[in-house]
Amino acid sequence: MTEAEVEGRAGYAAIVLAAGAGRRFGGGKLLAPWRGAALVAGAVRAALATGVGPVIVVTGTDAEAVGKACETAAGPGARARLRRVHAEDHAEGMGASLRTGVAALPPDIRGVFVFLGDMPDIPTEVFAPLVAAVEAGAPAAAPNFGGRRGHPVLFSAALLPVLARASGDAGAREVLARLGDRVARVACAHPGVLFDVDRPEDLGDAPRG
Repeated sequence: MTEAEVEGRAGYAAIVLAAGAGRRFGGGKLLAPWRGAALVAGAVRAALATGVGPVIVVTGTDAEAVGKACETAAGPGARARLRRVHAEDHAEGMGASLRTGVAALPPDIRGVFVFLGDMPDIPTEVFAPLVAAVEAGAPAAAPNFGGRRGHPVLFSAALLPVLARASGDAGAREVLARLGDRVARVACAHPGVLFDVDRPEDLGDAPRG
């Protein structure tokens, strides 16, 4: 990352939503092996690669084990940028986890990346254009692959009060739906922005960018 990119991301943060039970997977999804580590490690490493700080990991089911896997993924060099928070009401759905993550953000941030813990193959090259889109005035920005919106989504600070009221299992989807075409779509050549793991068989289906 260049010095200009580091400076440009000052004041941004990231949230990794890692509270789900993984029921369709059969449980324990975020701890499933993925390329030599726990599945959630991929999302954590990607969040840390944004260069922002802090990176807030929201835990729920298997909180202690997931939290330890995230710290292991960060390693001693980046562990200080990682902050674990627990969503007590995580059974409600993704909205509860998002609320918990937003509540843990520092004041006066300019925006926040939201990562999903079951998306382990996010390419780092998408981060800079997402920040550029929000800095240019977009309320939110997301990568686009093959005509489909992917992850992570970068939300501007103006949307934090809305995200803080998220509910149910839709998470931020309803917010993005209301924004419509105001969400900046950043072209991405890597299918990892769409790849998520729902079932055990998905672990062998990772696309190659």
